[in-house]
Amino acid sequence: MKLSQFKFSLPDKLIATHPAKNRDESRLLVLHKETGDIEHKKFKDILDYFDDGDIMILNNTKVFPARLLGRKEKTGAKIEVFLLRQLNVELMLWDVLVDPARKIRIGNKLYFGENDELVAEVIDNTTSRGRTIRFLFDGDEAEFREMIEILGKTPLPKYIKRETEPEDKERYQTIYAKNEGAVAAPTAGLHFSKELMERLEIKGVDFSEVTLHIGLGTFRPVEVEDLTKHKMDSEHYLVTDEESVKVNNVLEKKGQKVCAVGTTTMRAIESAVSASARLKPAEDWTQKFIFPPYDFSIANCMVSNFHMPESTLLMMVAAFGGYDNVMNAYKVAIKQKYKFYSYGDAMLII
Repeated sequence: MKLSQFKFSLPDKLIATHPAKNRDESRLLVLHKETGDIEHKKFKDILDYFDDGDIMILNNTKVFPARLLGRKEKTGAKIEVFLLRQLNVELMLWDVLVDPARKIRIGNKLYFGENDELVAEVIDNTTSRGRTIRFLFDGDEAEFREMIEILGKTPLPKYIKRETEPEDKERYQTIYAKNEGAVAAPTAGLHFSKELMERLEIKGVDFSEVTLHIGLGTFRPVEVEDLTKHKMDSEHYLVTDEESVKVNNVLEKKGQKVCAVGTTTMRAIESAVSASARLKPAEDWTQKFIFPPYDFSIANCMVSNFHMPESTLLMMVAAFGGYDNVMNAYKVAIKQKYKFYSYGDAMLII
């Protein structure tokens, strides 16, 4: 397929800048992929579509406060450093993005905090905006992480054009987040409240957890018309033996729903498919790019937010729900004024 086939016009007013008042009160568009039929619900109504013995697979990655605001040595110029990936724990080396990049050169020292609690030195250029920096910190890794928690800000996506607010620290995080390492939230999971998960469990729905640490590549635009030529950024994922057994036990039964909550969950489980089309234990890096046509091996339903035009996330959803079905559902969502992107509404494809 071609990039231009995933283009659509989205009014700015439909981009959610704040979360719904209550997690499970966001809207839910239900798309039946066999017929293309659409229903309009509240997210908490998802309970009605699942039964005893079904399973939902969640991405339990945890977002860390990856945005650091600081200043450059000597000039005092304000800079922003976005932590992407820790390269070496002992040497405290990180891959980062810097802004404004033209002012940040190898050898520069960067200071963070009112009293310069953190200092870093730029030691390499990686891309036009990318740098490798070394933190000059005397404490251990735990103390360093505590400092990042104090000085860092919630890494809201750039399209949310406002400063971070106190509620973002909680709301830009799923209630089941455990394994720290993501710089963006698995947004489909943001709709689950504790009460809703308890009600699903009472009904007999099981939960399985995988981990995929989401990087900024999730927002990187596709710049080639021929989708086969696009390369995804690598993301680290983990599927444990215990969780694979749990999912495979449900796959052995007929008629049970195996629901991937979010595109990042789907990428993780599709990266860990065995030769017998079952979920296998794995820990690795994945560059898997899913776009139509694609045969899915594990999940037979999925939850997703509404994504950007021409994004790899939209392409995956279209591969799962059917291109025509999903693009029509997006037209309906826009007409019905659903909210889009990270803090937006959700879609269930069954």
